[in-house]
Amino acid sequence: MSMKGKALFTFQSENKEEISIQENEELVIFDNNSVDGWLQGENSKGEKGLFPASYVEVIRPRSNSNLTDCSISPVGSPGNGSSYFPSTANAPFHMQQGYYHDDDDDWDDWDDSSTVVDDDGPSGTNGHSHQSPHSNNPNVHYCAKPYMERQDSISSSRKGSMVGRNLNRFSSFVRSGVEAFVLGDVPMNAKIAESYTIAMGPKGPQWKESPTPFSCSIEDPTKQTKFKGIKTYISYRVTPSHNARPVYRRYKHFDWLYNRLLHKFTIISVPHLPEKQATGRFGEDFIEKRKRRLILWMDHMTSHPVLSQYEGFEHFLMCADDKQWKLGKRRAEKDEMMGANFMLTFQIPNEHQDLQDVEERVDSFKAFAKKMDDSVMQLTHVASELVRKHLGGFRKEFQRLGNAFQNVSQAFMLDPPHCSEALNTAISHTGRTYENIGEMFAEQPNYDLFHMLDKLSLYQGLLANFPDIIHLQKGAFAKVKESQRMSDEGKMDQDETDGVRKRCRTVGFALQAEINHFHQRREVDFKEMMQAYLKQQIAFYQRVGQQLERTLHIYDNL
Repeated sequence: MSMKGKALFTFQSENKEEISIQENEELVIFDNNSVDGWLQGENSKGEKGLFPASYVEVIRPRSNSNLTDCSISPVGSPGNGSSYFPSTANAPFHMQQGYYHDDDDDWDDWDDSSTVVDDDGPSGTNGHSHQSPHSNNPNVHYCAKPYMERQDSISSSRKGSMVGRNLNRFSSFVRSGVEAFVLGDVPMNAKIAESYTIAMGPKGPQWKESPTPFSCSIEDPTKQTKFKGIKTYISYRVTPSHNARPVYRRYKHFDWLYNRLLHKFTIISVPHLPEKQATGRFGEDFIEKRKRRLILWMDHMTSHPVLSQYEGFEHFLMCADDKQWKLGKRRAEKDEMMGANFMLTFQIPNEHQDLQDVEERVDSFKAFAKKMDDSVMQLTHVASELVRKHLGGFRKEFQRLGNAFQNVSQAFMLDPPHCSEALNTAISHTGRTYENIGEMFAEQPNYDLFHMLDKLSLYQGLLANFPDIIHLQKGAFAKVKESQRMSDEGKMDQDETDGVRKRCRTVGFALQAEINHFHQRREVDFKEMMQAYLKQQIAFYQRVGQQLERTLHIYDNL
């Protein structure tokens, strides 16, 4: 039964089975039961096809004793009447990639009983679930806090009242645990087994480089089967450089690691996994595209000073034993240093930073990220159009030109007494040359444009994460200002105000370190991208020129 829906986010189709949808566009959904995370429906242009279920909300009819209205809920929500709270700015990517069932997934060998289920609400920043500050760890001791008034409660003039908590419990500032950290509602004297150092560099705070840098290759995607051919999947050979011992991973293994990263690294822009596809997932072109993008994803992971040190990442790269895999998977899913606790792992510099200067720096990056995101999307659109022309328009035009030359040659052969066989042969060869050039144009995106689009896709995902991460810093700034106001009014001890300010500095240092790492990688990646594109373009037109020169020389001896 068809029903109405509304697009939450813009989605650009990438194959003929999919259709593009625009944010706030009205849709017709043919069946609200998604298949592998995809729905079938019709957009406002009358185009029919597939689009991601997490990108839309279904408008469901609902009636009660007094009136008839409609409720809006996401596909897969608990049902009519259940509340729906829109996800944050980067939700479409994470929901699409992190929470869909894998297209070739089965979990029979994954020891599902060990999977942690988050009951505290929807996922938060970068897909992080809200983590309770209280832990069962016997090594963690909590400092009792006075009662915290909500912002809508009656103000108290009693000294020692705390800064009000955010009423929106689905705010990414709340769900990420940063609010609890800034307000001091975190474990005290905890035994912390991991530590991430932030140092002052020439351009400000930066992550301390990993003491053991490494790289990792992803090769040899191979089609595998199990259950006597009932299940089919693609396996990748993953080889880290520090031990050169390969392990074999399916996409679902990457997906598991990705979700662990989202839950743990609250204030870091975790790169998005390559997208899933509803159809054609075993086609050669799709497998090759996914491999290229997994390589870029892995390169970003290994180059990040914090993500590369994550124990769960090491387990993903090193573990080849099934039993040990399950133990390590369970240990990663029970990791307690997440949310507010994760913020305790940062070791920050002693240098003083004025919070106003930090806020201005963050605002500057916010404007930059918005402009870069717009420009990356524009370049993606232009490059995609150029790919279509290479595969279609350019190829056809050169083939038409070659065919026209061939027809001229055939016409010249119709009157034998005046036929110049050498000239006819040369013209015919010219026609074949242009047909070959058309094929060269069709193949060229494999060497340049596809690689550019892969890199742009990676950066679209990274940029999509930053609005939520910046929101965390903005929330921390707001708490500092609120605590100072309460201190000035005599409602809060100055020591507590200083504590809020100090913890806000931690958030600020971490965000600036992530911003500086992003810029460092951006300069390297875009330099390599442009150099590779120009080199391939030069080589391509040199090959075209060589073909034309050889053809030209045929006429020299006529």
